[in-house]
Amino acid sequence: MPKFKRGLLRKYAPLFSAITRILDLLLIFGSGFLAFQLRFGHLNIPDRYELVILIGTLIAGILFPLFKLYESWRGRGLLEQFGRISLAWGFVMGILMLLAFSTKTGAEFSRLWALIWAGLAWASLLLLRIFLRLFFNILRRKGWNRRSLYLVGAGELGRQVARQLRETEWVGYDLLGFWDDDPDLQKTQVEGLPVYSIEAGRERLFKDQEAVDEVWFALPLRAEKRMREILHQLRHSTVQVRLVPDIFSFHLLNHSMTEVAGIPVLNLRGSPMEGMNRFWKAVEDRVLASLILLTVSPLLLLIALGVKLSSPGPILFRQKRHGWDGKPIEIYKFRTMWVHKEPEGQLTQATRSDPRVTPFGAFLRRTSLDELPQFFNVLQGRMSIVGPRPHAVEHNEFYKEQIESYMQRHRVKPGITGWAQVNGWRGETDTLEKMKKRVEYDLYYIENWSLWFDFKIIFLTLIRGFTDKNAY
Repeated sequence: MPKFKRGLLRKYAPLFSAITRILDLLLIFGSGFLAFQLRFGHLNIPDRYELVILIGTLIAGILFPLFKLYESWRGRGLLEQFGRISLAWGFVMGILMLLAFSTKTGAEFSRLWALIWAGLAWASLLLLRIFLRLFFNILRRKGWNRRSLYLVGAGELGRQVARQLRETEWVGYDLLGFWDDDPDLQKTQVEGLPVYSIEAGRERLFKDQEAVDEVWFALPLRAEKRMREILHQLRHSTVQVRLVPDIFSFHLLNHSMTEVAGIPVLNLRGSPMEGMNRFWKAVEDRVLASLILLTVSPLLLLIALGVKLSSPGPILFRQKRHGWDGKPIEIYKFRTMWVHKEPEGQLTQATRSDPRVTPFGAFLRRTSLDELPQFFNVLQGRMSIVGPRPHAVEHNEFYKEQIESYMQRHRVKPGITGWAQVNGWRGETDTLEKMKKRVEYDLYYIENWSLWFDFKIIFLTLIRGFTDKNAY
């Protein structure tokens, strides 16, 4: 197949990106007018409506690239793309709402029109992505925009790469075979692909460079000298050369590539709360916590009165726990137990029918209402609304020796709710296996964090998180 046909879309990627940006803005702009037609039955749009539609379109033009909507989505799932689009458009509408509130012009616009515009634009943006995905997939099935490659290394790493590329065939990579120094593998097949010696593979590459786009190294880290030799032998070839680092045996967490002082550095373990992620997470926490506290303030007063009248002692329970980066923080909860003193260095978890829990406290625990004061911790910056639940210092000291990756859950701020909690891993951890599962879900959250993921967890918490069989 001619190389220009396989790489045509890659060559014109900036053009396709520009076209997508223009289509997004046209869809948003047009949806505003269509929403007006649906709401009022005519298109005699007042100037103020036209101005808002124009401002919304301009804000989208500025914000959408910041959400990386126009990067290559090759090899990434459609749901992830949907989440990113929904979040970006939600921020645009949120900014418009703040502008309307700050200028006191909200009453001049139809709320139904705004809802219809938001829904139409959101749906059209998603449909455009579906159409583009189907369009590119059809082209790839016909041989357009596909890339062919050789894998250097037919060991376990190379085989894993081959299997993964096969399972995601829609990303458009065609495996031509392996290159390997092992004579026992040469002239055999691995994962259904031929294995060539390095020399034979290089000869095939130079014989028909138009048929090969890339060469990937899938060798162990100790093979650095051999990789340098092969790179030298490929110095006259213009194919793209990539390295698949042999890091899968490490316990990775939010791994990424970065550059420090001009030196490429691979982060094996890191926090997702860097740069703009940290900013947006802080905005999410402060805005939502403020709205929630304003909404539930009468309930907070009633609960405080109930705690005070139901048993002697303070209204709030304060406890030292570990926060972001393992630093100690003090968290607040409504007191749910009779006042008592634990032995030094020991903390006993609450159990079912625990005699230390007051009757009113049992109700608060079942409904998770005892956690409401932690929204003040969120405003203080000690906690987030979504994140791994903070454990007592004594529990951390015990479990960090029992579970290898236990302390990695502190790479983000602790949360009021989390991925583990909405999946049923909350309450008493009376076995090591229960704590391992909670940590597993916490680490999954850190590895896959996004604002969209946070909103999903908040939504699931609203549905099933306030009452739970494990909350006691």
